Amino acid sequence: MAFLLACLNPYINPGEAPLLSLISLAFPFLLLLVIVFLIWWLLVRKKWALLSGIALLLGGGEITSFFAVNIFNSFDEKKEKDHVRVATWNVARFIEMVKNNNMGSQTRYKMLKQIGQVNADILCFQEFSSSVRHDWYNNIVAVGKGLNYPYHYFSHEKDGDSLFNGSVIFSRFPIVDTGMVRFPRPTLPEALVFTDIKLGKKMIRVYTTHLQSNQFRKEDLSKIQELKGVKGNVLGNARYILSKLSVAITHRSIQADMISSIISNSPHPVIFCGDLNDVPNSYTYKTIKGDMQDAFLRKSFGVGRTYSSLSPTLRIDYILSDRNFGIAQCKRITTKSSDHYMVVADLKLK
Repeated sequence: MAFLLACLNPYINPGEAPLLSLISLAFPFLLLLVIVFLIWWLLVRKKWALLSGIALLLGGGEITSFFAVNIFNSFDEKKEKDHVRVATWNVARFIEMVKNNNMGSQTRYKMLKQIGQVNADILCFQEFSSSVRHDWYNNIVAVGKGLNYPYHYFSHEKDGDSLFNGSVIFSRFPIVDTGMVRFPRPTLPEALVFTDIKLGKKMIRVYTTHLQSNQFRKEDLSKIQELKGVKGNVLGNARYILSKLSVAITHRSIQADMISSIISNSPHPVIFCGDLNDVPNSYTYKTIKGDMQDAFLRKSFGVGRTYSSLSPTLRIDYILSDRNFGIAQCKRITTKSSDHYMVVADLKLK
């Protein structure tokens, strides 16, 4: 019953039942439990296996949203001429913001090198930072001039010391129009950003965003570790973490409704990239995806984890496109530079 409830969860607005919506995080484990029961009943009492089989059949749509099944697909680093390579990455402010030679700065250099090696035509970054101070890193220049991206649009808010943070889109194709929509407070200051990009004689619209995070601090993460080990004040810690998760997921549902409405009114073919801070079996993902294609599901295999902490089941970063595009290939780059993995896809405008 819990598994079927998790399958229905993407269709229930978290604003109406925020705690119930958290069951989406348990979906992989509930799925595993149903499969274990299916195997057990097949060995012990075959008639009962029918119950697990029916549950899997009813949850088939959500299973295919969670797990990509393209076993034999590979990624060719050489991009076809008529393809557009898109990359999305939560760069975590490039780890270090002040110019120095510490471990953070060395990680930043590795991240910039990785971006250059991917050789994407369009880059979408979340939690991007840049500064105009001479003793701080100017990442707009580092990516724009350093890696040959002559066009960009940066939605930024000043964060002290002339430091700017937000979402950014870099492009090697001309950007002819831009825009952004701020989400209602008290969510994060980041916005939904879009650019209209000219591909030859055709125009496409690229969106990127970073949705409300759970905003776990170090003390919150220690509470989660205590819960995993069944240590400390288990009941109190669980109540606190669930409360924080439910608040964040409610904010994301509002943001998702806004994004869905905005994308539906796009005058051009759409590519959407972003850190949704939510899993595929969630209201957030289902609402934003709508009829769009998920590049990872179309051309990759497995769970596709994109967040390196907490759980191996967290795919929260996505490249989506409408049906005007064909998806040629997709991959994740699982380096440990950021706490997120980069997602890369090659698309062809039909």
